[in-house]
Formats: sequence, C-alpha cells, structure tokens
Amino acid sequence: MKITDLEPGDPRLAAEALDVLRELRPHLTAELFREVYAEGHAQGLRFTAAYAEDGACLGVAGWRVVVNTSALRKLYVDDLVTAARARSTGVGRELLAHLEVRARELACHRIELDSGAQRSDAHRFYFRERMHISGYHFTKPVEA
Repeated sequence: MKITDLEPGDPRLAAEALDVLRELRPHLTAELFREVYAEGHAQGLRFTAAYAEDGACLGVAGWRVVVNTSALRKLYVDDLVTAARARSTGVGRELLAHLEVRARELACHRIELDSGAQRSDAHRFYFRERMHISGYHFTKPVEA
C-alpha cells in the first residue's frame, strides 16, 4: 500500500479519490469537491490517499492542523474513509497511523475527529485504535 498526499488539481482527486470519499460524503460532486478543496487548501485542508499496488484508491483522509485554546495544536481529521471493497484490510489503520506520524512532525499534541452518531462500525474501529470519546459535538443550521 502506498500513502500519498494529493494537492489541489491532482488528477487522482477526481479520477479516484472522490469515488471513495463519496462513500462518506455522497453529496459531493466533482465541481463542489474542487471548490471546497480550493478554498479549504488555503485554510490548511489536505487530502491523503492510500493506494493498492495496482493503483486503485483504497482510502482517503481529509485533514488539517488546527490551533485553538482547548487543544493548543491538533491534527483534525475532517474525513476518514476506506473503500467498501477494502474495509477490514488495514487501510484505515494505515491511514490513521500515517496521520499520527504527520501530527508528530507538525508538533501537534493530539489527533481529533468527529464521527456521526449512527456510524457504529466506525466507532468500533476508533476504539480499537485507542481513541476515546472526549465530548459532544453540537450543531445548528444558520439560515441565509
């Protein structure tokens, strides 16, 4: 397995990574993904993907470094998804381990992510990876 960062404009984003990412974020179109990454990249958003030896995209992680008063400096994972065909094969573990190395390199104190309350399979994975629930995440829509 090869893990690599994908910069905005990388043809692998739309050709392969988006298909995997849409398993978690089905609302994303190619155009919307380009727009989000173009704006988000300036804010620190990065995408890292795991590839099989044959070049097939097996998993994608969207992440950024966030500095705030609660965590000081953390690597926040926006998206972490393994392709359905590759689940339970170690892809998620490898991506998360790669992000942990990256967090150390970037002087982060921890890795954080949010996970939908309904994603019980993902939660079991996070617990196996020695992550724990540290709080609640609240949300409120803002009308335009």
